[in-house]
Amino acid sequence: MAAPRFFVSLALAPEVIGATIELPEAAAHHATRVVRLGVGDALTLFTGTGGEYAATIARIDRRGAAVRIDGYVPVERESALPITLAQAIAANDAMDHVLRKATELGAAAIQPLVTARSAPLPAGERGGKRHAHWRNIAIAACEQCGRNQVPEVLPAQPLAEWLGSWRGSGIVFAPHAGSGLAALPAPAAPIALLIGPEGGFTPDEIAGAVRAGFAAVQLGPRVLRAETAAVAALAAVHTLWGDFR
Repeated sequence: MAAPRFFVSLALAPEVIGATIELPEAAAHHATRVVRLGVGDALTLFTGTGGEYAATIARIDRRGAAVRIDGYVPVERESALPITLAQAIAANDAMDHVLRKATELGAAAIQPLVTARSAPLPAGERGGKRHAHWRNIAIAACEQCGRNQVPEVLPAQPLAEWLGSWRGSGIVFAPHAGSGLAALPAPAAPIALLIGPEGGFTPDEIAGAVRAGFAAVQLGPRVLRAETAAVAALAAVHTLWGDFR
């Protein structure tokens, strides 16, 4: 069984091998109270910037936990096809699902978008907390799926503003488009997949994406939920041109 993985906000480097370090409070709580690791148990640490560290629990007490760093493994599990998932903001549970599954499916970045029918994004401090929550979802998904680089969760932007700044190829998924993904040539990297909210994009929003150079395609004859469309789109693109080939 693989050692459980934990993200840590530490400045680790291969030079720390053999040293004993304190785990950050959140990681210590998760390792000892949730996963219930004990002294002598193995775990894997990663910082989100690449590579991972084999470690062993060395001490558990009221102050927290300390681990011995046993080795560094420069392994990466990133996709060779850099995909930005541009997702119109969905309702809380649906958006969490999108963040989690997009991370598992190798998205290099997730761009939340404000559209005519997207779920509301709180302003000010509450909006910042929502963005931090989305990043934590991505981190937890990396712990589960084995990624050592946390995908960038970008600040939310209005759709038109983001379309004007995107410099790459793109696909917009629209239920009434005349063709599917298989009709497209292999896209140039980087690629953005543009997914609408629960109520879908408006015709003007789809037209704006097409004017910006995005290819409009459908995902089969049925109308998919926003969180289903994101997973289906990522899986289909990986099947045609990416990780699943």
